Amino acid sequence: MAALQRKTGLGKGLGALLQDDLKMSSSSGAAQKGVEGTAPGSVGSINFIKIEHIAVNPFQPRTDFDEDALRELSESIRLQGLIQPITVRQVGKNQYQLISGERRLRASKLANITEIPAYVRTANDQQMLEMALIENIQRENLNAIEVALSFQRMIEECNLKQEELGERVSKNRSTITNYLRLLKLPPVIQAGIRDGQITMGHARALINVGEIDKQLFVFQEIIDKGLSVRMAEILVRNIQQQTKPKKNQNVGKQLDFQYQKIEDDLASKFSTRVRLNIKNSKGKGAIEIPFESEDDLSRILELLDW
Repeated sequence: MAALQRKTGLGKGLGALLQDDLKMSSSSGAAQKGVEGTAPGSVGSINFIKIEHIAVNPFQPRTDFDEDALRELSESIRLQGLIQPITVRQVGKNQYQLISGERRLRASKLANITEIPAYVRTANDQQMLEMALIENIQRENLNAIEVALSFQRMIEECNLKQEELGERVSKNRSTITNYLRLLKLPPVIQAGIRDGQITMGHARALINVGEIDKQLFVFQEIIDKGLSVRMAEILVRNIQQQTKPKKNQNVGKQLDFQYQKIEDDLASKFSTRVRLNIKNSKGKGAIEIPFESEDDLSRILELLDW
């Protein structure tokens, strides 16, 4: 029964992890020291700790902090104080290690605050990692690459299967798989996701393109032409269709590179498959632009300034 309760608690995220830890520390006695120098009753309570005694979490998966947002939070803390305590573990006499709340800690330093309120918890290295990762995953402003990297670290460093990870972060397996697949994209595209140049929807479309050079081509098209997710999906589908072996029914051979490039450029412009139907060796032929509906036809006509 205890194991079942533990598993259920982990599925609720960071709060459940901390609550479980509080229960464990309480059950061992309120006067438990844990490490040398810990005052009786300090574990599981809120304490005011000097910032200079707090080291950052070495397991912190988050690397980017918005400087403007930090300054705004710093000004709020300077005027109102830190309302939400950070969470730390004690690692020695007057030595603490951050579990969660690095943004609040950084902002407090900017505000020249000397000591801040903190929950003191007991946690081993794996629990530290899990707590830090889960806290960051649950942030609304975390970019998709940071989430994917956090998922990957939890799987590799905490020895979790995708199903177990899903329980801890309250996400289904397919969602976790989609995030992990982002890490297979070229670094420049991952940077584009991180920096907000393209969305998660764009990235999922790019994953379906097998070759790296084609992924980079579509990525640049999305940025240069401001393609929506649907337009990117259409462009990817067109590229996939064009890469399949095909025969020109009239000439009996595939288009040469120059014609293929024209097809690619036109497909990108119209966000739909475009075919050059070459009828003879003199270059006579026709351009075929299929459409899927009246709305799609109207869209193409607008691009043609019809």
